[in-house]
Formats: sequence, structure tokens, C-alpha cells
Amino acid sequence: MCFSFRCFVCLYCTIYTVIFFFVAFTTVLWIVISPSSVKFHITDATLTEFNITNNDTLYYNFKVNVTARNPNDNIIVYYRQITAIAWYKDNDFGYVSLTPFDQGHKNTTFLGPIVFKGNRTIKLGHQQIDEYFEETRLGIYNDLAVDFDVHIKAKFGRFKSGRFNPPMVQCRRLRVPLASASNSTRSLSSFSFSERRCSSGSFFTDRNVNAGP
Repeated sequence: MCFSFRCFVCLYCTIYTVIFFFVAFTTVLWIVISPSSVKFHITDATLTEFNITNNDTLYYNFKVNVTARNPNDNIIVYYRQITAIAWYKDNDFGYVSLTPFDQGHKNTTFLGPIVFKGNRTIKLGHQQIDEYFEETRLGIYNDLAVDFDVHIKAKFGRFKSGRFNPPMVQCRRLRVPLASASNSTRSLSSFSFSERRCSSGSFFTDRNVNAGP
């Protein structure tokens, strides 16, 4: 009986020790390899057409240049699917599928030019319509945005993750001048687009898992 009790205590201590070292090892490993989010920037944006007709149809020609920077020393990112989505005042109006690519350590990848061109019906509220007309008068549109919906895999050493969806990369509040606007129409004629940093959240987490059931 005493022997069995000592065996039980020994087994308990062994299990506890294994769990303790596993947690400690996992914590140290995460601290060592804890990845920094990929950094996205809109480096340039141009509009050569942006006109909403009386039937709420937006005709657009919107172009952006983008950089994606992987700042990590030890992680390779495999972009298996990447879709750029253009927005104006809470209305998505253009989609472009980009070519899949791989991104090595401490690498900057240039994406673009990404061209959104076409027409789409959008719905604006009364205040948004007033804002649109004022922006048209000035020749500068203040509420454009580009999001990136990506599906990736990541590799650290010999370990390669499965495919997952990081949080949506959001490039919001873009102020873009209309290239065809004349100086007489555009009161801020000297205005030019300024580079904009995007929000990529915790890039190496799966937004579908974090969303829960």
C-alpha cells in the first residue's frame, strides 16, 4: 500500500514536471520567435476618373502602389491568395486579385500598380452626398480606402503552418486628388498624396479562429 502511494506521488511529480517544462519551453520559444506583423503602406494613389451619376453609378479609375514589409529574421510568408478591395464612404466598389507570391526574411515586396477601373452602383447617405459634391468641387476625395484580404502560410525553420486568414489589412482615410481636376477647379492645387501606413493587426493570427463560433 505504501509502495503504491509512493509510486502515485512519483508519477504525479513526473507529470507535473513535464507539464512545467513544456509550458516554460513553449513560453521561451514564443518569446524568441514572436513574429512582428507584416507592414503594409500605400506609397502612392491616383484618381483619373471618379464620378457618381444621377442613378447612383460610380465610374472610377483608381490606382495605388503598395509595399508589404516582412520585418522578421526567421519567418517566410507564403501569400496563397490576396485580394485588394477599394472603398468609398463605406461602399466597396472594386476588387482586384493579385498574383500569389512568397516573401523571405526582412523583405519588402512592391505590389502594384493595382488598378481599379469600371463602374458600380453605390448608396450614399444625404451627408455623404454633400461631402462628395464638396470633394468634387475641391478635386480631392477624402474617404477612399483599400483593404487586403489575404490567405497565407508561414514558415519558421522546418516548421510550416497550415493555410489561414490573418486579420484584414486596412488602409483607411486616403486623401486622393483627381488628376484631371484643373487648378481653377481645385482650390488645393498643390496637394499631393501622402504615403499612408495600413493597419494589419496581429498578422500571424487566424481571424476565423479569433472570431469564435
